[in-house]
Amino acid sequence: MLAGALLSSFGTTVLLATFLLFCRIGACLMIIPGFSSDRVAMRIRLFIALSVTLALAPMLLPTMQAALPDQSLVTVGGLIVSELFTGFLIGFLGRIFFVALETLATLVSMAIGLSNMPGMSIEGNEALPPLASLMTLTATAMIFITNQHWEVLKGLAASYDTLPPGGEIDVISGLERFTDQLSSTFVLALRICSPFVVYTIVVNLAIGMVNKLTPQIPVYFISMPFVIAGGMYLLFLVSAEAITLFLDGYFTWLQLG
Repeated sequence: MLAGALLSSFGTTVLLATFLLFCRIGACLMIIPGFSSDRVAMRIRLFIALSVTLALAPMLLPTMQAALPDQSLVTVGGLIVSELFTGFLIGFLGRIFFVALETLATLVSMAIGLSNMPGMSIEGNEALPPLASLMTLTATAMIFITNQHWEVLKGLAASYDTLPPGGEIDVISGLERFTDQLSSTFVLALRICSPFVVYTIVVNLAIGMVNKLTPQIPVYFISMPFVIAGGMYLLFLVSAEAITLFLDGYFTWLQLG
């Protein structure tokens, strides 16, 4: 009977520690790009989170059990909230990369005259111009093609050393990480889209000067097909380098966190 009680207590501890691992891993995978896409069914996303949790559990259970001194409601509730917050923060820091890319890709669509074309939601749940959807979808596909989704799982495992469970929720530190990540990712997105920023300034300056010289001619409407053609050709020239630059920045964050 004593052995059965010890076994029951051990099983309860392992089950509870595994659930706490699922809180961080599941919260991250529900937000981070690729895994959190609306094109993936919610049930499939849940199964992926469960599978990753069970795969990492043998390695991470000792760390989680050490952070679980007792099974009181206060201790378990605090750990659940802490792990959910940590997982959400990790996933949201990765999501910022795509938020920045979507924002600047929408700017690119406006720069080359394609912002008025109707679009549809692909990676997220918000309709974007077709060019912005193309760039975000390409970046998402390349994350899986280049096997960077495995780096996400490695980073989640390593996060238990960087952000050990059981610590207090440091909202100030989280906000600092958020602002630093927001700044660096928008600088990265601006570097990617900078050729189009230069292109739109030069083209609109030229169109404005021609319109001043010949006010009787509707230069804006006549020049629009040429602006779009020039923008598409520029996209053809820089798209590969732009996606490579984005993936390099994303991979660096996954490696260094």
